[in-house]
Amino acid sequence: MYHFYGWETANVTDDQGRTPRDIYDLLTHIWCEYTCAPRMRKDWSEANRTLGQCSVTAFLVQDLFGGKVYGVPLEDGNYHCFNVVGDCVFDLTSEQFGDTVLNYENCPEQFREAHFAKEEKRQRYEYLKQKLMNQ
Repeated sequence: MYHFYGWETANVTDDQGRTPRDIYDLLTHIWCEYTCAPRMRKDWSEANRTLGQCSVTAFLVQDLFGGKVYGVPLEDGNYHCFNVVGDCVFDLTSEQFGDTVLNYENCPEQFREAHFAKEEKRQRYEYLKQKLMNQ
């Protein structure tokens, strides 16, 4: 049973026939403290593997399935990234919020050029991508 937002309708496939659920299963074994956003690393744990993984994961998922990346505005001024592919809206890292329900409507589009202006974020994305490709 999956718990990420949109898992029930995440039926798009990549060029290998994998769905977002398949990618989630693979990433569950890859997400780690290193791939977590530095400001959140002190709170990262294996019990909350998706913490701090949203942007690197969303842009990696965009590479696989296409579509766009959007961001839910957070109270601290940051954005929580998620994916929209056609009519399919899903967020592989939503579990980090526990029972808090995010509003995925009318969110601004996010662009990798802005996110990857931070070299550490680009490096975390490249690491995650390489690990996934080796699966």
